[in-house]
Amino acid sequence: MRNVIGRYLDTIDALRLEERMLTHNTLILGEEGAGKTNLACKIRNFVIDNNVPTLYMDFANSHEDDVELRYKDEHFNYIRFEESEAFDEAFAALVAEKKHIYMAVNPNFFATKREKKSKLSQVISQQKLLDDYYYFFHDIENLNGFYTKFEDFLLYMLSFTNLQKQGFTFLAQPHPIFENPHLKLLFSFLYVGKCSNANYYNTAILKTLSKNHFYYQYRTAYPTLLFNDIKSSMVKIDEYVPEL
Repeated sequence: MRNVIGRYLDTIDALRLEERMLTHNTLILGEEGAGKTNLACKIRNFVIDNNVPTLYMDFANSHEDDVELRYKDEHFNYIRFEESEAFDEAFAALVAEKKHIYMAVNPNFFATKREKKSKLSQVISQQKLLDDYYYFFHDIENLNGFYTKFEDFLLYMLSFTNLQKQGFTFLAQPHPIFENPHLKLLFSFLYVGKCSNANYYNTAILKTLSKNHFYYQYRTAYPTLLFNDIKSSMVKIDEYVPEL
């Protein structure tokens, strides 16, 4: 079980992923080079080891040859989203067999109007996926206008926790949309890496963090009158080296 992913910097304890992360949502924020992909890969390995199928959406719309080597393990099944019958058939075959899926996606397929639900949102909200899959949303292109086409997807995310049985991990560079308190409530686990703007989550320490160092916040499993208590720690994530 690949559950040890790093260490706490304020104690001698190892940083371990726990089973409840499979059903709770994680947000990974940080500038380019902060180590977001490395951390997401650690979480993906943990989900795979728990026999939960994964759907990894790469919003950079990467060609298969450009996908990082760390994802090209025995569980790697690449597909590119298209509005076509050929895609529908290929995707349905992967889902039917509960294969791990790495899907390249162009964010332009999202709707730009609130009242219109895109084909992309319809595809990723299929009941079979919601029942079985752990999702990864890798928002690589947000500086190139991703959030101008985000309304359809945001509405989907806000209802996501009421539909799915597994959790999801969202990776992104910092953006004011994540300061929205309603959006924050979607996430039980939060990793914030190096950020050039110290206003994000009101912690100036984010300017000084080096690669694979994160400000880790999580809601405890013990309920209170309002919401579970939030604990915070500084952590260092181990670098993932693919097995050859």
